[in-house]
Amino acid sequence: MDVSPADVEDALREVEDPRIGDDIVSLDLVNSIAIEDDTADVSVAFNTPFAPSEMELGKEIRSVVSDLGLDPELHADVSADQGFDEEVFPNIRNVVAVASGKGGVGKTTVAANLAAGFDKLGARVGLLDADIHGPNVPRILPVPEEPKVTPDEERLIPPESDGVKVMSMGFLVKNQDDPAVMRGPMVNNVMTHFLENVEWGTLDYLVVDLPPGTGDASLDLLQSLPIAGAAIVTTPQQMSLDDARKGLRLFEKHDAPIMGVVENMSSFHCPTCDDTHDPFGSKGAEAIAEDYDVELLGKLPIHEDFGADGTEAPVVKDEASAAYGPTIKLVEEMADRVSELNRRKVAGRTESVNAGSAFEDQPAGTAQVTTDPGQGPGR
Repeated sequence: MDVSPADVEDALREVEDPRIGDDIVSLDLVNSIAIEDDTADVSVAFNTPFAPSEMELGKEIRSVVSDLGLDPELHADVSADQGFDEEVFPNIRNVVAVASGKGGVGKTTVAANLAAGFDKLGARVGLLDADIHGPNVPRILPVPEEPKVTPDEERLIPPESDGVKVMSMGFLVKNQDDPAVMRGPMVNNVMTHFLENVEWGTLDYLVVDLPPGTGDASLDLLQSLPIAGAAIVTTPQQMSLDDARKGLRLFEKHDAPIMGVVENMSSFHCPTCDDTHDPFGSKGAEAIAEDYDVELLGKLPIHEDFGADGTEAPVVKDEASAAYGPTIKLVEEMADRVSELNRRKVAGRTESVNAGSAFEDQPAGTAQVTTDPGQGPGR
């Protein structure tokens, strides 16, 4: 019996998006279906390479097509008419912002591990250290050389740290102990330079490590780039939690999709007594997630593998690390959350992304792509 594209579409109605809760056809995630000989070419509106949920959906689509007696051929294709900006950084699919309401909560550690984790999953990744006054990314992701320039000397070429392209203000000061003494307009100029005059190439993810607080660099990013999602890092301490709420409100006011909250330094497991302690308190991030109706993306424990001197490579690169499990789990959850936000944008189901009324009650990405969602792009 001949199988038509309509037959394939009907069969794909059985594939349900696990995070949105409807089938992929009703969500407009199937762009087109073409059949030639015994091969079904299916184009799907996926834009988040190596996100576990999208890879699982890819497997289900292949299984459904195979059950019809056809060989599945999948392509990801998301375009401007589906809500994605192709004008700003057309070669960068997803800009992921990592922010915090205050300093000292481990935001840069989370950002570096997120970038390294995306790279470990197989994605093409860049890490922009946008903390102009405290550029610490080069300490955590050391690079063997300084940035180079393009042949026309108009753009910087970011150096790589074990596969992750890195750009930081730390590369532009002669002595790492020298302060970056800049007022607001100068900070804006540096951010513009990093956004417009760096040769990032083609990236699946650009992770941006924002400075703490709600100042110029954060505002510049929100006004300049289509953010796929923003994560707020906090510790369980009450002061950190209070400031994290301010960060959440900043992104909500600028209509930036919020991935959720990460609780760093969440607990400490004593290796000698085998007890778990909460030196900074407990359930603080849960309270924010509940109050603002956002995701609790994960908790990272206090652990020596994170490097007290701030110079250790991300633990996500070291599978022998005791902190590897929670960290890679966080990376996968954040990729899935970006994936969900992207699919909601295509489906027009963004009304609940930032929990609208939940914020009001509180007191005072990406380019057209063509790739196989199950395998991801070549490196």
